[in-house]
Parts: sequence; C-alpha cells; structure tokens
Amino acid sequence: MSDKTQERDVYAAIADPTRRQLIRLLADAEELPLHELTSQFEMGRTAVSKHLAILKDADLVIARRVGRETRYRLNAGPLKEIQDWVSYYEGFWKARMAILNLILEEEK
Repeated sequence: MSDKTQERDVYAAIADPTRRQLIRLLADAEELPLHELTSQFEMGRTAVSKHLAILKDADLVIARRVGRETRYRLNAGPLKEIQDWVSYYEGFWKARMAILNLILEEEK
C-alpha cells in the first residue's frame, strides 16, 4: 500500500484513540477552532494539528480558515464505510448468538 493510500485510509485514521476523541468532539459541535480542540488534550497544539491532518487526509475532517484561526468540522460520510463493514459482522454475531441460545435452551 502506498503512502498516499495509507493517508486516505479511514480505518487507519480512526485507529488512534486521540483521533477517535477528536471525531467525538467534532460530532458534538458544529465547528471548533484548533485552540478549543487542543484544550481537551494533554498535548500541544502541534500534536493535535498532526492528528487533525491525518483525519483531514481521510476526508473525516474539513478545515476552514476564519481570519487567523482554523476551524474544524466533522465530515462523517467516510465513516459509512466502517459502518457497512461492521454491520456484516453484526449479522454474523446475531446468528451465532441465536444458535447459542437454542443450544442453551435444549440443555435446560
């Protein structure tokens, strides 16, 4: 996989807990400036900016300049790919749990 493809990989982008927290913060707000996002973490502005850049490369975050400030908002569209992937396994586990319940009922 090339570096360019890896940068755009939604799965790689959400693999980090800090980036998942950034997504959660942005999901709860329409738009947040960098300084407000940074205040939620025990790391510097540069580190938060690097995480936001990875999310931006995966099209999960949209940045907008307002004067000297950059504001970020969530673009949840790419998360649909993950939802689709997980939903397949949801069906898998539902079927397995139904079989387990039948077995447990037979043992009673």
